[in-house]
Amino acid sequence: MEQQRRIAAYGICRDEDGRVLLVRASAFSDDPGLWHLPGGGLKHGEHPEWAVVREFAEQTGITVRAAGLHTVLADVGPLPFRDVEVHHDRVIFDVARDGGDPRPEVDGATDLARWVAPAELTALPLMPFTARLLGVPADRALVEETLRSAPRVELPEAVAAPPTGPRGQRFAAYGLVTDPAGRVLLTRIAGAYPGAGRWHLPGGGTDHGEQPDTGFLRELVEEAGQHGRITGLLRVSHRRNPAAVGPEGYPIDWHSVRVTYTAVVDEPTEPVVTEAAGGSTAEARWFSPAEARTLALTDVALAALEWLAQSLPRS
Repeated sequence: MEQQRRIAAYGICRDEDGRVLLVRASAFSDDPGLWHLPGGGLKHGEHPEWAVVREFAEQTGITVRAAGLHTVLADVGPLPFRDVEVHHDRVIFDVARDGGDPRPEVDGATDLARWVAPAELTALPLMPFTARLLGVPADRALVEETLRSAPRVELPEAVAAPPTGPRGQRFAAYGLVTDPAGRVLLTRIAGAYPGAGRWHLPGGGTDHGEQPDTGFLRELVEEAGQHGRITGLLRVSHRRNPAAVGPEGYPIDWHSVRVTYTAVVDEPTEPVVTEAAGGSTAEARWFSPAEARTLALTDVALAALEWLAQSLPRS
């Protein structure tokens, strides 16, 4: 079975009566008849916040803005009508409604949008990630029966203009890691990788089937030999490098989506890089926040340290 990855953004939007806005997957989709939060896949180079605003407008006719990062999660499952297993990285926002009323999408991946009261949720065939986020049990039998009975239209394979060169999307999880003394853990990027020599947050790309938080904690051990605990979800960011040169030796148009956690190592040790030779980490070290800000930093590390500086008590 072919394995694929997909990065998507969704929004939780509630009205003044506490109802949540949901959309129904259409006959043109891979999950016809199932209900889910409005949202969908990111375009190449698109920030997750831009994607959720765009998808709400397309699927529901409602104008929204991202009001905060709710959570980030992953799930893996087969496409019901294809020999493909897809790993979905889902970025979930709380969104605020600025205008508009629900209307159906025409000839798209959804065909109905409506406000749903909490008491009505269990009667709907919800996609598992939506059921999980809304705190209701997933009715597997109802989902399977809906997929069997819902009409489905097989569309011809879309023919898109080929990219000018190799490109890809990457989902990664990083951490602003501190210890009880207030030091910050940073890693230095190895020479064969984009950003070589700069100091970065511990973390990296997640594996197929891996939750973002699990991936970050794994990377923390591999890159620095530290065992941490996650204390919060800080931010999500993105970066497109149209000509990133890495170990492949040729430019790749990479679009990276990065989630950053806050984490603590309660019993810090001398950092040791434990990943295999040829990995992306040259070394790892603890720094005071003041020392860290004097280093050559990646954009992810710089943003996290700026947040840390603002959150520290002023003397």
